[in-house]
Amino acid sequence: MTSFNDREKGFESKYALDEAQEFKAIARRNRLLGLWAAEKMGLNADRAEEYGRAIIKADFEQPGEEDVYRKIAQDLEGAGLTVSEGEIRRKMDELSSVAREQVRNGA
Repeated sequence: MTSFNDREKGFESKYALDEAQEFKAIARRNRLLGLWAAEKMGLNADRAEEYGRAIIKADFEQPGEEDVYRKIAQDLEGAGLTVSEGEIRRKMDELSSVAREQVRNGA
């Protein structure tokens, strides 16, 4: 029975670690996405960092990533830029991979 309990605790620990890493990766992706959008909008470095943090916060408005997409799309449009939904979503996917890799590598 002890080995079963040990395995169960091991699985629980791994699950908790995986969830924590995924949370970090999503926050990292959102920051990177914010920096990408900030560059497109021509924001300086300080404003770009501030905008990246604002995108991280936007993700807490509702479950899923639609709140992040909507904020990016509205802000780009508000800056007079035409960026397609497909381009934003491709960038989100690309940066998700980058962020997960960075988190896995401890960056």
